[in-house]
Amino acid sequence: MARELTPWLILFALYGAPLLHVMLSRRGGPWRPPPGTRCPFGPRAGWVVMVLILGPVGWLMFVMRNGRRSRPGRRPGA
Repeated sequence: MARELTPWLILFALYGAPLLHVMLSRRGGPWRPPPGTRCPFGPRAGWVVMVLILGPVGWLMFVMRNGRRSRPGRRPGA
């Protein structure tokens, strides 16, 4: 039984969970593109594609990019 379940758990842990996180996260951006752009996809759709293609590496990129909290009045490097 465990031998049959292990590949599915690995697949869910490496692709399913990060994909759900990107789809449900508040910091993923809108699904629709900003007005005036020529691209038909919004930022969140782009992140979903990156996680689908790159797997855990794409998810780490999402976390590192959206995990930063900017403080008002502070400049980077100051």
